[in-house]
Amino acid sequence: MKATGLTFILLIFLLGTCHAQDPKVSLAVLGTVQDAGSPHIGCEKECCALLFEKPDPSRMVVALGIVDHGNQKTFLFEATPDMPRQLKILKRLAETPSETPNGIFLTHAHIGHYTGLMYLGREALGGRSIPVYAMPKMKAFLENNAPWSQLVALRNITLEPVTNKTRVQITSTLSVLPFTVPHRDEFSETVGYKIIGPNKTVLFIPDIDKWDRWETAIVTEIKKVDYAFLDATFFDGNEVANRDISEIPHPFAIESMALFHDLPKKEKAKIHFIHFNHTNPLLNENSKEHGLVRKKGFNIAKAGSLFKL
Repeated sequence: MKATGLTFILLIFLLGTCHAQDPKVSLAVLGTVQDAGSPHIGCEKECCALLFEKPDPSRMVVALGIVDHGNQKTFLFEATPDMPRQLKILKRLAETPSETPNGIFLTHAHIGHYTGLMYLGREALGGRSIPVYAMPKMKAFLENNAPWSQLVALRNITLEPVTNKTRVQITSTLSVLPFTVPHRDEFSETVGYKIIGPNKTVLFIPDIDKWDRWETAIVTEIKKVDYAFLDATFFDGNEVANRDISEIPHPFAIESMALFHDLPKKEKAKIHFIHFNHTNPLLNENSKEHGLVRKKGFNIAKAGSLFKL
């Protein structure tokens, strides 16, 4: 069933009352779609036609929200074009008066992953020293290129440097480990994150090239965590038949499922595919591809899903 404005309001309400269950740290999936969203600009295909007429408010660009209830702090992973709505959901989940998080972690300089920072500037929120965690190249990109450099100069944001494989303690019960992954790095490096809560750990890799291009074995990393949100931009090659696949070398969902085929059922259940292109049939809960992924024991990330860490 497609989400309507009313059901999305109900979703926000449910998020806002979740912590009655007393988790110390909560994770909320705030978006699952690839950078340019769904519907996609210029798309005339069936996958977008109805959405231009009747938008699905749950189809937001990929982001995760973290709430440390005990320390009353919130964190956002990715600064997307949908950040205003995502921050409102995060606020209601935390039941905090603050409209901004205690930190924003960026993965890389592609449009869906950092351009939400524009809403923190003087034309919009006029933020005050909002911490933005970034790797060296990403940090330099923001410092040296307008309009992002204005955010730094006006102290709308404060850049917090992070380094590869160096753990950052962000609250007494929550830490984050960034690590580089291979991807199109025109403007910055690309990183994934391991989010380490008091009881459970999350692997977040929304963008990566084919798994065999990474020096680290993804199967090994999955075994080390409790949840893994992994790049599944395209279901298979049929979606990109008209483009040079070397320019967009994401792991297809069918390739990942083949790679993870021999994992025990418990390990497969950790995997939540995310970052779906507008053409990806996994966005459609009624598609045969969606059913196939679920039948094989994997999960498909859904905006509004909550996890205790």
